[in-house]
Amino acid sequence: MAGMLYLVPTPIGNLGDISQRCRETLEQADFIAAEDTRVTLKLLNHLGIKKSLVSYYEHNKAFKGNVILDRILAGETCALVSDAGSPAISDPGEDLVRQCAEAGITVCAIPGPCAVITALSISGQSTGRFCFEGFLSTAKKSRREHLAALEKETRTMVFYEAPHKLLSTLEDMAQVFGADRPISLCRELTKLHEEVVRTTLGEAVEKYTQQSPKGEFVLVVAGAVLEQPEAATETDAAACVAELMAQGLSRKDAVKQAAKTLNLPKNVVYDAALAADREEE
Repeated sequence: MAGMLYLVPTPIGNLGDISQRCRETLEQADFIAAEDTRVTLKLLNHLGIKKSLVSYYEHNKAFKGNVILDRILAGETCALVSDAGSPAISDPGEDLVRQCAEAGITVCAIPGPCAVITALSISGQSTGRFCFEGFLSTAKKSRREHLAALEKETRTMVFYEAPHKLLSTLEDMAQVFGADRPISLCRELTKLHEEVVRTTLGEAVEKYTQQSPKGEFVLVVAGAVLEQPEAATETDAAACVAELMAQGLSRKDAVKQAAKTLNLPKNVVYDAALAADREEE
């Protein structure tokens, strides 16, 4: 009988954020697949847990994924962890989850620390609708293309960024989204020097041009505010009805279609058409 894969979130900074259920899952698993076994070993030592570790990261996932899969199919239970936060989110663990799903293996995700949600909740930006864009490319051309595709995105956007790339990313965002676009820069979440800077892209560029950024960042960028088209006038309504009637529609059908096209009440369109007829007489 096949075993299971557990996705176990680990603290993103504060070790006190590990839950009792996460601790118990790590204790009960037959082995742990870790992004960096050295980082995970420190956590296990803190928890007083001794467990077999298998490395699983971006550059060995093709080979190690099959090794892990075979062990689970043989009946073992695996706990997958990343260095920090929820595994399989902007993380090679998504490939292991896919492999398990294709093999019919049960995957159980345990709720816990996640930098995306933590940053979004304290950002002060709209949280009703958002999209997670992960890490942007280190190549300027690819980064600009990614951002350009989001120029008209109206949802709040969340990005991960490393300190050495932050200024270049902010400069490109200001160029694509505009210097006045609001942004919340969430740094060192749950750690001693946690900080949230709520500002605009232009001001953020100025700030981090003058001082070197430190720590890992989650960037929460406000979505685009699309301009609303000007409301149609009674003159527009009369002209639209006249044009539709010239094409052969009856007055009733022309009024109905014009009202739908211009997003106006039918009685307003009808009255406007009649007024125009009286003026012509």
